Amino acid sequence: MQNYALAAATQEEERRLTADSVRQGARHMVEYARTDPEGFRAVFRDTMLTFGLKVLGALAIFVIGIFVIRLVKSGLKKLFARRNTEPTIASFVTSFTSISLTILTLVISVSTLGVDTTSLAALLAAGGLAVGMALSGTVQNFAGGIMLLAFKPFKAGDLIEAQGILGKVVEVNITATKVLTPDNRVVILPNGALSNGLIQNYNGRPLRRIEWLVSVEYGVDATACKEAILEIVNSDPRVLQEDTDMKQLYKELNISAFQLSTVNYRMDAIPAPFVALKSLNANDITFVVRAWVRANDYWDVFFNLQEQFYTELPKQGFGFAYPHVVVKNIERK
Repeated sequence: MQNYALAAATQEEERRLTADSVRQGARHMVEYARTDPEGFRAVFRDTMLTFGLKVLGALAIFVIGIFVIRLVKSGLKKLFARRNTEPTIASFVTSFTSISLTILTLVISVSTLGVDTTSLAALLAAGGLAVGMALSGTVQNFAGGIMLLAFKPFKAGDLIEAQGILGKVVEVNITATKVLTPDNRVVILPNGALSNGLIQNYNGRPLRRIEWLVSVEYGVDATACKEAILEIVNSDPRVLQEDTDMKQLYKELNISAFQLSTVNYRMDAIPAPFVALKSLNANDITFVVRAWVRANDYWDVFFNLQEQFYTELPKQGFGFAYPHVVVKNIERK
C-alpha cells in the first residue's frame, strides 16, 4: 500500500514539474519576443523553414513508399499468376507484404520529422503482444492455415475426411477451412486442429483402387464364379485395364509434369482387375475383387458394379448365402 502511494506521489510530482517547465518555456519565449522582436522572427523563420523541409521530406518518403508498395503488390500478383499459385496463398502473402511495408514506411516518415521512434516501436510491440495473447486460439489457427497452405494436403474441390467430417473442400482461408458435406451442410473446421489431426484426402491421387467383398454360398464352382465376377468388372468401360496407355491417361486427366514427379503420384502401369478367394466363413465363402479407376469415377463404378454382382451372379447359378437353420423332424419308432 505504501509503495502504491509512493508511486502515485512520484507521478504527480513529475506531472507538476512538466507543467512548470512548459509554463517557464512559454514565459521565456514571450519575453524574448518582447525584448528582441527581430531576433525572435529570425529564429521563428529558421525553425519553421527547417520543420517545413522535414515535413516535405516525410511526405515525399511516404508518397514514394506507397508507390513502391503498389509496384511490389503488382509484381507479386503477376509472379503468382505465372506460377499458378494457390489463390489463398497469393492473397495472404500479398496482404502481409503490403501491411508490413506500409508500417515500415510510416515509421521512416515519422522518424524523418525528428520524432523518436523508439517509443513507437515499443508501443507497437506491446500492442502486438497483447493482441496475440488475447487471440491465442486465432493465432493457432493462423499458424495452422500457414501450414496447410504451405504443404497443401488438400485443395479446393477435394473430398476429405477430417475431424470426423466427410465432405468436399469449398474454401481454404488463413484461419479455417469450409467443407460441404454430402447432405449439403457447410462445416467450418479450424485450421489449428485440422493441421494437427488426421486428414484423409480421397482425391489426393488421380487414380484409385476399388475393393468389393462378394460372398456366395458353399458348393459353388470357385473358378467359374471368379470368371463370372471378372466378366462383370471388365464390362464397365470405366474400369482401367493393364494395357491402358498411361501417357494418354495422364494427358486426359491434365496432370502436370511437376505432379507426376512427386512421390507416389505417378503409376507406370495399371494392375489388371483381380479376383481371389479371401475367406471361408461359417455360412459362406468370400471373394475379394479389386479394380483401378479414375478418382472421379470411384463411387459411380463402386455402386454400379455392386448392384450388378447382386443381380447377375444369381442368374448364373451363384447364389448368396444367408444365415439359416435347418430343422429336421426325426420320428420316434
